[in-house]
Amino acid sequence: MQTDTIALFEPEAGPQESALIQAVLDSGRWSDGPMLEAFEQAFAGWVGRAHAVGVASGTLGTWMALRALGIGPGDEVVCAAHTWHQVAQAITLCGATPVFADIDYWSGCLSADKAALRIGPRTRALLAGNTNGHPAAWGPLRALAQAHGLALIEDSTEALGSRYGGQTVGSFGDLAVFDFSSPLALCTGEGGMVVTDDEQLAHELRYLRQRRLSDRHSVSVGSRVPLQAGLSELSAALGLAQLASLDERLLQRKQVETWYHEQMQSFEGIKPPYLGEDVDEVHWMLYVVHLGKRFTASARTQMIDDLRACGIESAAYSHPLHQQFFYMNAGDTIGRKRGLLPDTERIGDRALALPLHGGLGPEHIQYIVKTLKDTATNVGAGAAIYL
Repeated sequence: MQTDTIALFEPEAGPQESALIQAVLDSGRWSDGPMLEAFEQAFAGWVGRAHAVGVASGTLGTWMALRALGIGPGDEVVCAAHTWHQVAQAITLCGATPVFADIDYWSGCLSADKAALRIGPRTRALLAGNTNGHPAAWGPLRALAQAHGLALIEDSTEALGSRYGGQTVGSFGDLAVFDFSSPLALCTGEGGMVVTDDEQLAHELRYLRQRRLSDRHSVSVGSRVPLQAGLSELSAALGLAQLASLDERLLQRKQVETWYHEQMQSFEGIKPPYLGEDVDEVHWMLYVVHLGKRFTASARTQMIDDLRACGIESAAYSHPLHQQFFYMNAGDTIGRKRGLLPDTERIGDRALALPLHGGLGPEHIQYIVKTLKDTATNVGAGAAIYL
């Protein structure tokens, strides 16, 4: 099959997006206006939380969540090093120390049992993510947080619409953070949202987000230093339009997943998609396969190059944070040695992200999987490949 490049992700937009963006352009108010308020209210309702605060990115939203909880220098936050959006870097940005715990090998999410081993006297919070759309084990994580008096922050920057224990992701943490950059099904280019049921936390988030015109005559201005991290009216208009068709778009992506699963049966030893205990539904951010034990990180790199030469964009799913230069040289508290997080490193070396978006048809998936099988055979000498 002759193709142009098949991208990892292609944002979708239609007449509704154009109409709402034009309405903002015509209004003359391009920041901190009614479109943002409408998007926040609609998104809070979609997730099932009382409050939603639009922000410039998931990382900035996490930074604000940490500050709203009073977390900063001298504090520690237990988190995973395995992720796509690398939101845990917000811990570093707010002056606290990330303490990396290993993941559950099957879900890719922070393991409550392994996180418990990393809790110390300076630990203030757990930051757990719904990795690639798969919900974390929120029951055990909530129990762990309560047992140690810790805040629980939910990183949903890779998840929209997945369900755990009858609830949608974003409803489990004291605060939950979403991101609207690629490759999420709801994409505004850049941007994010922090949701919570705590009115006091929501008020603090809005204060920390930006200095508003209404604050100019407030006697409390300057008591805490805010960011300039708001979501523009243009981005909010795009987000509001995307939210209106999000359920339909998630269904389209589910169909693409089905085509992948059918074609993946051509691989010997293929494992079915994993659904953790109490997980009702997973909406994957990208279609991620795990290469067999014979594959190395360099072999995966060769496969990515081969796929690109055949017009298919792919990527290493994770570059574990504890193996990145900054954290490798940040002291023994974080840990610089390979072997510290064996399951994270095992997946980090061999997880390969493939295209997933509503613009793909069955012929695209057939071509992707056939090409993947060919390059896996060439690079790995017939080694197995696993979901």
